Amino acid sequence: MSDQLTPVGYRPRIVDAEVEGALRASPAMVIEGPRACGKTWTGRRHSRSEVPFDAVFDNRLAAQVSPRELLEGPVPRLLDEWQLAPDVWDAMRRACDDRGEKGQFILTGSANPPDDATRHTGTGRIIRVQMRPMSLFESGESSGNVSLGGLLASEPCSAPAPGLSLPDIIGLTCRGGWPAMLDDSPEVAQRQLRSYLDETSRTDISRVDGVARDPQGVRRLLTSLGRNTSTDVTFKTLGEDAGGNGQTLHPQTVKSYLGALSRLFITDDLPGWRPHLRSRAELRRTPKRYFTDPSLAVAALRANQEQLMEELSFFGLLFESLVLRDLRVYAQANDWELSHYHDSSGLEADLILTSMDNRRWAAAEVKLGGEKLVEEGIRSLRRLRDRIDTDKMSDPAKLMVITAGGYGFEYPDNIAVVPITALGP
Repeated sequence: MSDQLTPVGYRPRIVDAEVEGALRASPAMVIEGPRACGKTWTGRRHSRSEVPFDAVFDNRLAAQVSPRELLEGPVPRLLDEWQLAPDVWDAMRRACDDRGEKGQFILTGSANPPDDATRHTGTGRIIRVQMRPMSLFESGESSGNVSLGGLLASEPCSAPAPGLSLPDIIGLTCRGGWPAMLDDSPEVAQRQLRSYLDETSRTDISRVDGVARDPQGVRRLLTSLGRNTSTDVTFKTLGEDAGGNGQTLHPQTVKSYLGALSRLFITDDLPGWRPHLRSRAELRRTPKRYFTDPSLAVAALRANQEQLMEELSFFGLLFESLVLRDLRVYAQANDWELSHYHDSSGLEADLILTSMDNRRWAAAEVKLGGEKLVEEGIRSLRRLRDRIDTDKMSDPAKLMVITAGGYGFEYPDNIAVVPITALGP
């Protein structure tokens, strides 16, 4: 395939392999993810022609009048930000049927259109690929000496100390994994990200499904989500926390706002895991709340590096969000999924990884580092292992404590200590 559209300076993405596989398997594919995560550049990397809908008004107009003409050109043909010209969807679907060939179209989208019936008419013709902001491995801040795929295959863990300090990790958390901001300072990146959230509150959140929403209410909810990141906070609590002038947001309003934020890929909640247990402990079902990138939580709170360095207990929650972002990228590349564990006895596990066939599992605790915190994570993982009914489920492929720094090593009972700056797919 010609790479004539590959942008100069393109950094390879882990999702590239998934895009290539989707083009071999299906007539069309959709790359979905938050605005500015790199979808357009990745789409161009795999395309031979393109139709941009966000920057060219005439293309949006043509999609309403004569959408099939927009589909003519060398393939794969990129339809960038297609949700801005939804009429192109059915024309593209019919073209896939008429041509009967794989690898015809790549669509990118920063929002899920509200008409689910229209979106799902691509069944059997279209493969969807989720794209997220860059992991530390993709941005070059992780050595990748430890492979998540290797750990899930029960390989031992060993890695030298990566050399980044805690202030460095805080800076990377503030900057985020946004490709256009990799060379920016955390302060410059945060100014852009605050504007990103302001624009989301003012226009994007109403435009995504045509429902008018209060920009100030949305902004207060974003701030509340920032305060409650990496927790299983409820709609009711978020509404009380996000209230203004002594009032609260109704739980149904919070649910509506969160639904729209999810359509925009601003938030990325983590569901609860439901394994077979030896005990009678009840499992908590509330998802844990996360932004798609921890830098957005920092921006929602209008915080900075100095404040986070002074509040390390809170930064621990942001670090968990950073680890989740990276593990989602690495797990997707290995066909594993993520969830969390929390039961009525108070036992928790920050991250649970399960294979797509649900036959194998692994678990991770996220700790900033230090002997005391690492030992705390190890004890929690051992309690979790003892609680799972391995007569009905397999033994864990790996138990992990993921840290902000230090060496990578492994205990004799299959528990690995892994610095996030040594982890890769």
